[in-house]
Amino acid sequence: MDDLWSITTLLLQVWFSVMIGLIMIPAMFGLSLGVTSVYIQILVKILEWATLRIQRGHRDRPTLPVPAPLPNGLIQREGGSMEQEMGELRRYRTQSISRGEFALSDSFYFYRKGLESIVDDQVTQRFSSEELVSWNLLTRTNHNFHYISLRLTIIWGLGVIIRYCVLFPLRITLAIIGISWLVIGTTLVGFLPNRRVKNWLSELVHLMCYRICARGLSATIQYHNKNNKPQKGGICVANHTSPIDIVILANDGCYAMVGQSHSGLMGVIQRSMVRSCPHVWFERSEMRDRHAVTSRLRAHVAAKRNLPILIFPEGTCINNTSVMMFKKGSFEIGGTIYPVAIKYDPRFGDAFWNSAKYNMVSYLLRMMTSWAIVVNVWYLPPMTRQEGEDATKFANRVKSAIAHQGGLLDMFWVGYFKPPTDGVTVNSTRLEQREVQVVNRES
Repeated sequence: MDDLWSITTLLLQVWFSVMIGLIMIPAMFGLSLGVTSVYIQILVKILEWATLRIQRGHRDRPTLPVPAPLPNGLIQREGGSMEQEMGELRRYRTQSISRGEFALSDSFYFYRKGLESIVDDQVTQRFSSEELVSWNLLTRTNHNFHYISLRLTIIWGLGVIIRYCVLFPLRITLAIIGISWLVIGTTLVGFLPNRRVKNWLSELVHLMCYRICARGLSATIQYHNKNNKPQKGGICVANHTSPIDIVILANDGCYAMVGQSHSGLMGVIQRSMVRSCPHVWFERSEMRDRHAVTSRLRAHVAAKRNLPILIFPEGTCINNTSVMMFKKGSFEIGGTIYPVAIKYDPRFGDAFWNSAKYNMVSYLLRMMTSWAIVVNVWYLPPMTRQEGEDATKFANRVKSAIAHQGGLLDMFWVGYFKPPTDGVTVNSTRLEQREVQVVNRES
């Protein structure tokens, strides 16, 4: 028993020594030992090999079924040609129908297709995960894992062990340390007088904590055009894919956050942060008062020493393929707008948060069991409101610039057309069977 305890203690010491020496300390000072980049390069090679192996397996065995992706939207389509689907509908009829003869059930096929087109339209598709060209060896991105080769199965199994038994505990530990340090550090800095030293220490603590949290997600972030970084007294606006957008941006600079005051753990973090830095938190009643919100934000921007405000004008998360309509309130405040485009690489993990499908805990667990978070961030040149330009036109101009730079689709629909939860998911097969049952009853 003593030997077991000694071995456990030794392993824990080695674990924390490696984590602190090779991950935390370099992260705190914005340094990298190159381990993450090597890890990403190995992943790219493995995913390329897996893709080629799957393609070769289907070429050698044409009868092998193609792995079906998980259904992400409201419509669960079964696939197949029109003749096959209509033949499936006719199969439920009690009386035989000769080829080419009209059947009442045929109309239900076109009725269902019309409903699918209405429900699963271009806007609704922006609230489901981005489809991958090839499988990235994550179980949740493949509905039916079909056996291709023994080597591919072994690689997939090793990946599960590495992600859940090595990376996940490491990421959880780093996330806990980063959040705890954020609460403790900002609380201690809050006791200092309002001077330059306090502001400097506050920015240092924020940067360190966010960088630790970013390492906890195995985030590889490439920042472009750093000369356009948001400056104090300005407003930073960005497209919104995930709650970790804040961690991605704050990893390279400090921002004043804007949002609603919360209770519980989130409330503790907010109260500690606001002690050291002038973040803008609103009560629920204030959020409904548009003039009060605008007034407080305008006062923050007027103080040129204050950190730039970070705002996501879409108001909801979009699936990393598009930019939805920007709400004009952020562009009525005045001051300089610093646009930022964020684009995630979906091959290594799905960063999109479908809040209608997953709660925050489930989403974070999915993030921490993915391969990695690889993202590009572009700082665009600052933009100001032109003479005679209203807030709506200004918001659309900024949105178009972000979409163009990030390679995203520029959409003119508001993000609050978000579909409801999975409870209303339309299953095509069940719909067909119910329709046929009605037809049989009428017959």
